[in-house]
Amino acid sequence: MTQLALSDLIGKQVLGVAGTYGSRENAMDVYICGVNILSDTSLELFFPNGHQLKANQKVTVHLDNRTGVSEYDADLKVYRSSFKGIVASTTGRKAQLTAIEYEVYYGASIVKSFQADNYEHPSDNRPAVDLPYSPLTVAPEIDDSENDNKIGVLMTFAKQQPHSTVMAFLSSVDDDIFFITFPSTFKAKLLSRNNQCYFAIDGRATFTFEEAIEWNYSIIKSDVYEIPKSNPVFQQIQELFIQKNPWEMGFFSHPEVTMYHLKATKVVCPKQSV
Repeated sequence: MTQLALSDLIGKQVLGVAGTYGSRENAMDVYICGVNILSDTSLELFFPNGHQLKANQKVTVHLDNRTGVSEYDADLKVYRSSFKGIVASTTGRKAQLTAIEYEVYYGASIVKSFQADNYEHPSDNRPAVDLPYSPLTVAPEIDDSENDNKIGVLMTFAKQQPHSTVMAFLSSVDDDIFFITFPSTFKAKLLSRNNQCYFAIDGRATFTFEEAIEWNYSIIKSDVYEIPKSNPVFQQIQELFIQKNPWEMGFFSHPEVTMYHLKATKVVCPKQSV
């Protein structure tokens, strides 16, 4: 693994998507925030519209170095991490996070990792269930305004605190989200235990950091459905994915992938972030 600092891989100042569990069942507080990487184990988060975080609260922050990147190859050659931390302190619109555990990925490989002393990955004995099938019978109208936006951030309900990951996606004009992945992935296993999630669409492909923290973005709470290969919509959406990301044709057409339909139940208000 690399000996480089976290800030050398991700950048000293980046955008992040932060998620934490509140008091409501099956709900997260999800924020878009500025992130200053203070050290390998410490982050300072800045929330332009304020936050509701408290000391000792567990927070997951999605970090990556893709600001300004508009195209990706099939191997997703960006540094990215689901940074699990705990709130050490809050001051006004800022919060400081201390790391509990994280892994930094580049492509499919882990290049850096951290685990606090005495930390044990929480066991998850929730039963896996088959996802309901999507009610779609024809492919919806795709939102062409998101064509340049290749990747969003998926927040899923892991034990103790959310899990985050980047996902290539398609979105419809009615806020449907579609993504494709292998059923063996950690995120897919989480979705089989809780078929609700949050998905953040941002403008990092077209905005600089200085502009982007106040830009238009969407955080969508969704119920998750599977689109089976027997549904004609599967092939229709598969072809749309390939048109949007032709360099990933081999992945999107792999016989073992599963297609997911995220049907919006709520669009989170940016000023409330909950």
